[in-house]
Amino acid sequence: MTNRYRQAQRATILGIIVNIILAIIKGIGGIMGNSRALVADAVHSASDVVSSVAVYIGVRAAQKPPDREHPYGHGKSENVATLIVAILLVVVGFEIMYNSISSIWTERANEVTSMMVLYIIIFSLVIKEVLFQYKYRLGRKINSPALIADAWHHRSDAISSAVALLGVGLTIIGARFDVPYLIYFDPIAGAVIAIIIMYMGFQLAKEAVSMTLEVVLNEDETRDMMRTVKAVDKVVKIDRLSARSHGSYVIVDIKISVDANITVEEGHKIARNAKQRLIKEHDIVREVNVHVNPYDLENFKDI
Repeated sequence: MTNRYRQAQRATILGIIVNIILAIIKGIGGIMGNSRALVADAVHSASDVVSSVAVYIGVRAAQKPPDREHPYGHGKSENVATLIVAILLVVVGFEIMYNSISSIWTERANEVTSMMVLYIIIFSLVIKEVLFQYKYRLGRKINSPALIADAWHHRSDAISSAVALLGVGLTIIGARFDVPYLIYFDPIAGAVIAIIIMYMGFQLAKEAVSMTLEVVLNEDETRDMMRTVKAVDKVVKIDRLSARSHGSYVIVDIKISVDANITVEEGHKIARNAKQRLIKEHDIVREVNVHVNPYDLENFKDI
């Protein structure tokens, strides 16, 4: 197991443990404290547990070495995990929105939300933001799309907690100063949280699908790779270089021109050197396919 995957798995397991604890605290607090928004937030935290498990499975699958059926490795497993997280966010968000909107017509003005709910929300907000920063920075460092997706799930939970804080706060103020209509801000906050959750889901799904379709890196992103290959001894020119995403790493397809008068063995050595240099000097490159073309050095043209 590489250090990259070890770090990703450690962060994912930490997220699972924290989310289980927060989901239980929020759920009990929301029911006892009479807060629709906190119950919605508890469901969101529970969905984080499922998404983190999906990410954990995806990260483990992605570290498997290439085999006959997957010659380029299992890097896309992380993107599949990301897509699962995204779908889960949309489904959970819709369910929360439906329940919150429905509850607006059934809330009673004499139902008072406990101050305990505010303390739980503030505690949750701080913990989730810390988790987001930790996972997001680690995900960028080790280039793990699944871990970054899971980090954004924590951020969406932090945002939903902030919305819940506003809704619950207004509800408590309404109860204390006898402003009946303010009690509806608790379920309204739950509906807003649902919209935030669904938006995050759609954004992650869009990114996951894009990565799964093997997006080709643009010219700016491959410029350093071009320089690396041009610096390889006896490479006359680069005819084409294409780098395509494959989960957390990229596969490079390249065509180079060499002197037409050298032996096949010498051409093979040049191609091998180009491949080794790319993999060694660019951490994101996992596999390189090199095609060698003959070049007439006397007449300065391809053959």
